[in-house]
Amino acid sequence: MIIPKADRKAIYAALFKEGVLVAEKNFESVHQELQIRNLYVVKAMQSLTSRGFVHTQFSWQWYFYTLTNEGLEYLREYLHLPAEIVPATHKRPARPQRAVGGGAPGAYRAPRGDRAEGGDRGEYRRRDAGDKKGDQPSGEYRPRFAGVGRGAPRAE
Repeated sequence: MIIPKADRKAIYAALFKEGVLVAEKNFESVHQELQIRNLYVVKAMQSLTSRGFVHTQFSWQWYFYTLTNEGLEYLREYLHLPAEIVPATHKRPARPQRAVGGGAPGAYRAPRGDRAEGGDRGEYRRRDAGDKKGDQPSGEYRPRFAGVGRGAPRAE
């Protein structure tokens, strides 16, 4: 199909800028973002797909196009762009700066009290942590598991 050069260049530029492109399977309409006939967008992407420059996914009457590494090099050459410019999908998102205290600035943090005294945490701890002998069952204690299923005792 013959696509006007200006439209083809606009389609390729939009694909390179984002790294992805979406088009509805309605060939009589105009593409919402590019203001170009949707038929031109689908056929240009079909041409790139057949050459292995774009991966196509079709779902619910929409085409989803993803730029491959070979397609990235092809469009960079076609649009005469330097190697420093990359699509938005190839850029790593900037991490937000974290506050020194951990968490977002202005976020509520519960008071911890004085660690040397144990603060509010020491109240639940056992006073006799060193004496664990009283907690263990004596040697003659044998627990019985009387249940149904694999753990049930056998009838003898």
